Amino acid sequence: MTESNPTNLVNHLQSERILRWPEVKHRVGYSRSHTHNLIAEGKFPAPIKLGGRASGWVESEISEWIESRIDISRREGSL
Repeated sequence: MTESNPTNLVNHLQSERILRWPEVKHRVGYSRSHTHNLIAEGKFPAPIKLGGRASGWVESEISEWIESRIDISRREGSL
């Protein structure tokens, strides 16, 4: 995707989803406290503020994080 092309950017943003905590927990299998510790260490995508007390995670960032964990696991397993 080229950021300079407004049509591509609009299409990308329309396809993005914001995941709330229950879905993130379901996808990664971590507790809230462990996830927040990883965020503080820069090892997990940070949530975005949605308003007052609401936040959520960008789905593509969670998917990329899961894919990176799979890649790391596969590389470590092949040593």
